[in-house]
Amino acid sequence: MLIHEFQAKEFLRRLDVNIPEGRLAATPAEAIQAARELASPVVLKAQVLAGGRGKAGGILRADNPEEAQKLAAGLLGSHLATAQTGGQGLPVFRLLVEKAIQPKKEFYVGLCVDRKNENLAVLASSRGGIEIEQLSASCPESVKKIGFYPDEGLKLFEARRLAYFLKLEESSVRDFVHLLQKLTRFFIDHDLKLLEINPLALTADGKLTALDARMEFDDCSLPRHPELAALRDESQENELEREARKYGLNYIKMDGQIGCLVNGAGLAMATMDIVKHFGGRPANFLDIGGGVTEEAVSRAFEILLSDDQVISALINIFGGIVRCDLVARGVVKAAHSRSLKKPVVVRLEGTNVAEGRKILEDSGLPFTFALDFERAARLAVELSGVRI
Repeated sequence: MLIHEFQAKEFLRRLDVNIPEGRLAATPAEAIQAARELASPVVLKAQVLAGGRGKAGGILRADNPEEAQKLAAGLLGSHLATAQTGGQGLPVFRLLVEKAIQPKKEFYVGLCVDRKNENLAVLASSRGGIEIEQLSASCPESVKKIGFYPDEGLKLFEARRLAYFLKLEESSVRDFVHLLQKLTRFFIDHDLKLLEINPLALTADGKLTALDARMEFDDCSLPRHPELAALRDESQENELEREARKYGLNYIKMDGQIGCLVNGAGLAMATMDIVKHFGGRPANFLDIGGGVTEEAVSRAFEILLSDDQVISALINIFGGIVRCDLVARGVVKAAHSRSLKKPVVVRLEGTNVAEGRKILEDSGLPFTFALDFERAARLAVELSGVRI
């Protein structure tokens, strides 16, 4: 679960991390009032749950209150499309108006789950303000990563090593070490997947100040942290994604035309890859999981079909814990309720596969069957109108 920048900075404030003075604004009138209170110049920052806001025009500088009001009027109520949002973008309902700060230096500091090494990692770079993925690819020597384990935490000498890598002056080393200690403790205690401060500014008066912050919490841990779950902003989520979450489905809306219903994240990714290989574009990622119920399968297929962008659908099931007959019954129930008109390709293998195929065949619905994974994907792409 991602939270907004203003929410992340509130956590940093509680940790005694320096942040710019700011106000939240939901109207142009509130923006001009904030600019007056803060004393211009200020920075207006669109509060959407996506990175890349600056490049997309979602972070703007205002040199006086009147300009802040004008810029706020253009941002509020608009949809901001970044590299992470897709074509439609996300609605801008609030702005964070902050006192503009001129940094002496800018750094990047981040914490993440390192799945490859099965631990946590802290990353630092002296080139703040640049997306870390881009920086790691173009200039890997400018990024230093240190892994650590939750039960041990980041050791003091490791934090100092990062400070020296950033070539901080000795007067700032202690502040940086204390900052990292606070962040790593917060990261572990609150089950985060990602925490970024980018940029972390060194100001003229020698203070380390978080100019931007991004936090993503592990959804699976939210039952342990009800106070965090309350921070979820459903206005930033796709309606179909919100509906899918009610049934424990892993659904992500995408921009393609081929709906995919699959069990297992690995198989779902492989399905999307092969659809792309044949020239199609997946309309969604949809993993129904292993312990799914018939009702949840039915709702999953309804959600898939209700997407107006979906031209054809591909059901790709390898039955293990989840049985093929259970999936078939859920699909048939949804297809009847939705008066199925879109072409649907079905590939079933595994537990109770014969029973599942019979249920689909006897339904009287226009399913197209394929025994082979590759053949199923090719058919789904062809039925969407793409020439292979």
